[in-house]
Amino acid sequence: MTLIYGHRGAKGEAPENTLVGFQQCLTHGVRRCELDLHLSKDGELMVIHDPTLKRTTGRRGKVVEQDAEDLIHYDARQGGPGWKHPCPIPRLSELFEKCDFDHWQLEVKSASRVRAARTVLAIRELAEHHGLLERITVTSGSREVLRALKRLTPELSCGLVAEYAWLDPLKVAKQYGCDLLALKWTLCTPERIAKARQQGLHVSVWTVNEPALMRRLADFGVDSLITDYPGLAVTTLRNG
Repeated sequence: MTLIYGHRGAKGEAPENTLVGFQQCLTHGVRRCELDLHLSKDGELMVIHDPTLKRTTGRRGKVVEQDAEDLIHYDARQGGPGWKHPCPIPRLSELFEKCDFDHWQLEVKSASRVRAARTVLAIRELAEHHGLLERITVTSGSREVLRALKRLTPELSCGLVAEYAWLDPLKVAKQYGCDLLALKWTLCTPERIAKARQQGLHVSVWTVNEPALMRRLADFGVDSLITDYPGLAVTTLRNG
């Protein structure tokens, strides 16, 4: 059975990477989610996709230049589906407290060596505090982040985010000891999926929003789909 992950919560249904988006995902019975992380100036894990605030909050500046206490008061519902009430940027700790997901894909964007180290150590500490080590896979397309995971937090499950095939994603995933391959849907072939699964990788494909594509990828044998529309995915896959 193909599993479903809500992309940035439920990006097509509610403001991305906000508490209401993750709650929306859960209302469909989808108990897996994908989200993006950046560190605040004071080292807290903030749930936001871009390194800058402009696209989702309309504010100027970078996440890393602001303290968490300020960031959680910024309304992040800009540019998404309409929503009546303000939707603040959440701390990851808030989502861990309020959303009971079976599994979390936590994507860390590219980072310097120092920043990558600080980020993965912060994730481990928070995951341990909430008893969620077994329910988390930290994913990244950044070699620096994958290296930090392997070196500093080997107890965390890790995954490669692959958007291009200029390097063989399966070789890279093996090199860094990944458990999961988050593959852009355009890179999906039945052969690649079969090889990945032989290698023991969970193949999670993004971003899949069309019912026909959902069905096709499920037929290919992918382990999970990451979608902006978890409600649509549930209906589509349930009806085969």
